[in-house]
Amino acid sequence: MAKIPTALIAATGLIGGYGTARWTGRRELGGAVLATAGAAAAYRWRRESGAATAVALTGLYLGAFGGSHPLAKKIGAWPSVLAVTGVVTAASALTRRATAGSC
Repeated sequence: MAKIPTALIAATGLIGGYGTARWTGRRELGGAVLATAGAAAAYRWRRESGAATAVALTGLYLGAFGGSHPLAKKIGAWPSVLAVTGVVTAASALTRRATAGSC
């Protein structure tokens, strides 16, 4: 079975969490999606790149979630979610590529 890229797991948490909350009207369901994907991504980041990288990327993931709220007031909800998701997925993909190249 092919491994799902960690960047995709993180993107699923951010986009899926927002989409779930918006479409169901239940913020706690969106939070559950966000938390589950975030925990899975953090676990994989730690295994693939080490604890320090996992802490940094998890902090970025949480910061992106928090930062998307004030950004949404300026550019809209979906553009905000997509923008912060792009930052997190790029950082995750670049970190994976950098650690894979150093082995």
